[in-house]
Amino acid sequence: EAKRRQLVLAKPENFESSTGIGVRGVVAGRAVILGNTALMDDEKVAWDDLADAAETLRKEGASVMYLAVDGRLAGLVAVADPIKESTPEALAGLKATGIHVIMATGDGLTTARAIAARLGLSEVQGEVYGEVKPQDKLALVERLQQAGHKVAMAGDGINDAPALARADVGIAMGT
Repeated sequence: EAKRRQLVLAKPENFESSTGIGVRGVVAGRAVILGNTALMDDEKVAWDDLADAAETLRKEGASVMYLAVDGRLAGLVAVADPIKESTPEALAGLKATGIHVIMATGDGLTTARAIAARLGLSEVQGEVYGEVKPQDKLALVERLQQAGHKVAMAGDGINDAPALARADVGIAMGT
């Protein structure tokens, strides 16, 4: 959008990334923070004014990040990965062959539940986990293996690397 509007973007300075929480930096001399509620709480940024709007977006399946500039809430950024048309059918096929499908995501629980509902996964059966950190994904894989299960793990990010490596079958997704 910036390119379309022919805007000149400032380069961030002092950029820091906190895995699973968000990012911080200085842009054009202003402190910018983009991340989840935990990061906003750590930085003492009041985010309650946009909590209802964020929850509405999450219920639609979006991952929501709060944006703060110079310590004050400036807005929300919502992103969503489209679900491929074939995914619900593929998951149903796996389940029909006796494969137990579990969704463990770093996205918030509301977002996870919304996506799971579209995919036909049941939270009641313990198949849906939200706000899962990389070490928790690894622990989940290990717990399933210790219970005697063979585990195939599909993941699309660097956060999934430990669990992918530990799984009996690791499936690294590209795009």
